[in-house]
Amino acid sequence: MQLERILHKHGFGTRKACRSLVRHERVAIAGAICTDPFAEIDPQGLVFTVDGVDWPYAEFACLMLNKPAGYECSRKPLHHPSVLSLLPAPLRERDVQPVGRLDEDTTGLLLITDDGQLNHVLSSAKRKVPKVYLATTRYPVDQAQIDQLLAGVLLHDEPEPIAAAACAMAGENRLRLTLTSGKYHQVKRMVAAAGNRVEALHREAVGELALPADLQPGEWRWLAAADLEKLGYFR
Repeated sequence: MQLERILHKHGFGTRKACRSLVRHERVAIAGAICTDPFAEIDPQGLVFTVDGVDWPYAEFACLMLNKPAGYECSRKPLHHPSVLSLLPAPLRERDVQPVGRLDEDTTGLLLITDDGQLNHVLSSAKRKVPKVYLATTRYPVDQAQIDQLLAGVLLHDEPEPIAAAACAMAGENRLRLTLTSGKYHQVKRMVAAAGNRVEALHREAVGELALPADLQPGEWRWLAAADLEKLGYFR
C-alpha cells in the first residue's frame, strides 16, 4: 500500500497534506525517514512514525477509554466537551464514535471505534452483551433492594419489569449490577425504582473485558486481539 494512502487512512489529512508530511521528512518507517509518499509499504505489522509518535497500522480503529466525568459521548456535544476530544486528532479524523453512551457524569470503560460491525455486535439488543456497573448510592444498600433489582423493577414507559442479570452489595452504599440491555439512564432508573438513588456511576466491564487498573481517567489505548475476543468479536 502506498505510504500516502496509509497516512490518509489513518487520519493525517488530505492526500495532498499526507504527501507534504512525507516530503518534509516527518514520517519514518522502521526508524528511517521516508521521503517518497508513493513508496509501497507492507501494512502487515507496520508501525510508522509521524513527528516522533508511533502509530500501528490498523484497518479499523478499536479503542478503550477510561471516561472521566464531565464529557459527553457525542460528536456534537451540547453542554460539555466531547469525549472524543480526549483522543489525538488523527483518530478523530477517522470518524470514530463511542459504542453506546455513558452519561456525562458516568465514568469508566468506554469503547470507541470506526468498525461498524463491532459497534453493531456490542450495541445489538439481541446479543445481550453484559455490562458491569459500580453504583454509589445515597442511602445504604440492603438485601431487599438487591432482591428487587434481581426480580425486576418496572420503569416508566416500559411495558414489562426489567431485571439485572446480576446484582450484589459492594459496600454499605455501593452495589454492583450487571445489565444486558442499555436503556436511557437505566441503572439510575432501576436503582430509583428499588427505593434508592445513584450518586455516582462507574462502568467496570463490557463482556469479559474489564477496565485495566493502570488506565487512568482520560487515558486511552488500542484494543488488542485478545481484548476483542473478550468482547466476543472475531474478525
